[in-house]
Amino acid sequence: MSLISKSPKVLSMAAMLASVTPSTVFAQTQDSPQPPLAVTVSDTNPSEGPEVKGFISARSGDKVQVTAADGTKTVVTINDATRISATKGILGLNRNKLAATSLLNGLPVTVKTLQSADGLLASHIKLQNKDLKTASMIHNGTDQRFAEQTAATEALRGRMADIDQYNIKGTTNVNFDTGKAVLASQAKTDLCAAATAAEGMDNALLLVVGYTDSTGSEELNQALSEKRAARVVNYLQQACHWKPYRMLTPTGMSEADPLADNNTAEGKAQNRRVAVNILVSKGLDGL
Repeated sequence: MSLISKSPKVLSMAAMLASVTPSTVFAQTQDSPQPPLAVTVSDTNPSEGPEVKGFISARSGDKVQVTAADGTKTVVTINDATRISATKGILGLNRNKLAATSLLNGLPVTVKTLQSADGLLASHIKLQNKDLKTASMIHNGTDQRFAEQTAATEALRGRMADIDQYNIKGTTNVNFDTGKAVLASQAKTDLCAAATAAEGMDNALLLVVGYTDSTGSEELNQALSEKRAARVVNYLQQACHWKPYRMLTPTGMSEADPLADNNTAEGKAQNRRVAVNILVSKGLDGL
């Protein structure tokens, strides 16, 4: 039985999600080949560009592809100055400080742009809070009524299938003490080294996945694995200066996929880890 609600809104968005992958950025379809987006301007200073409406059909690094109702595809660039907000939020208030990780495939958006010599730059991306909730539900593979811990863990495992769309260029593991989510000095050094290595690769993204050993309950370990992943993400962004829009949604995997035997102290030490994976979309690798 599907874990996703059967409402028309979810089914419609699920269909859009199924039709797109990160590797479709700048790709041409067999039925209707289209050239990559090209913008030519004479002024070196950004000027007001067109408003773009549609749904997010692909993400790659700081690039977001938006597909309009007529099938027109437009690629815009996001940066630290891009404002992302959701309207009609809780109590009808606006949320003006959404993270770039909120820009999920299938999400309807309205984008105000600036036109520069390098193309279109997104100055403001607007979305509906209800659409964000639905897209997040689909992205996570579960809904709010599904609270059992084992099933939630399996939903998280399902998200890892997205890795098949990428080439893994490298993985850095940092380890933790039992029951802790504190980064050691060596771990901090290793994380910034991983960020530096990824920065030298075109179109690289980071996927952060937290794990635990077999000590403790499933519920506690799930929360601990997510806390460790969040701690690593924060350090990568704040200390290693990795851009948030080049980060895939972090995941906690509890005690799944152990690297070593959980029946030994040495094995448990290896399994208490966060893996930082450097990924490049297969469709963009080598470009």
